[in-house]
Amino acid sequence: MPVLPGSPSLDITLRRSARARRFSLRVSALDGRVTLSMPQGAREMDGMDFVRQHEDWLRAALARQGGALAIGFGAVVPVEGQAVVLAHSVGRSVQRLGDSLLLPGPEAQVAARVAAYLRALARDRLAAATDHYAGLLGRKVAQITLRDTRSRWGSCSHQGAVMYSWRLIMAPPSVLRYVAAHECAHLVEMNHSADFWAVVARLYPQWQAERAWLQANGPRLHSYRFAPPKA
Repeated sequence: MPVLPGSPSLDITLRRSARARRFSLRVSALDGRVTLSMPQGAREMDGMDFVRQHEDWLRAALARQGGALAIGFGAVVPVEGQAVVLAHSVGRSVQRLGDSLLLPGPEAQVAARVAAYLRALARDRLAAATDHYAGLLGRKVAQITLRDTRSRWGSCSHQGAVMYSWRLIMAPPSVLRYVAAHECAHLVEMNHSADFWAVVARLYPQWQAERAWLQANGPRLHSYRFAPPKA
C-alpha cells in the first residue's frame, strides 16, 4: 500500500476502475480512509504524483473531520463508553485496571491486541443482551456473528441470524443494548414499520436517545484504526 510521507504519514488505498477516466481522491467520513481512484491502466507513480499535488486539500479534509485515530501506547480508546488509556504491561495477557488497559508485547502488536480484546468483550455483552431481548419475545436467535461493518450496526436475517458491529462495545452499554433490542425486534417484524417500532419500544422504551447517540457519535467509533485498510 502506498504511503504519503509527512506528519503524520498517510496510507493511500488504491482503487482501479475500468470506468474511471481520471484520478480522484476521497476521504471516508466514517474512518478517515483515503482512497485514490484511478483508471485501470494508470501507473501508481502517476497516481501518487496526483496525491502529492492535492496534499494540502487532503490534509485539510482530514483535519476537519479529525482523521483516523492511531492505536498505540498512550492512546485513549472508549471501552463501554469509558475513556481507557492503553498502557504497556509486563504481564502475559490484556487486562483492564481502572481507566487503563494493560497490554503486553511490543507497540507494533497493540492495535491487534486491543481489537481482539474488544471483539471478545463485544461478543460477551452482545450475546447476553440478545438472549435477554429474544427471550422477552419468546424467540430464539439462530446465530450471532461480529463484523467490522461500516454501513450498519446490526442486521437480522429471516432465518434468525443476527450480525453486529463489534465496535458497539466502544459505545455506552445502553447504546449496545438498544441495538440488540432493535435486531431482536426483527425476529417479530422484518421491516421498519410502525409495528416494528412498537416492538422496539416494548423492549427498550428509551430507544430514541440511544439511536440519537449513535447518529451523532457513531462516525467517531469508526475513526479508530486497528489495522491497515485493505486495498
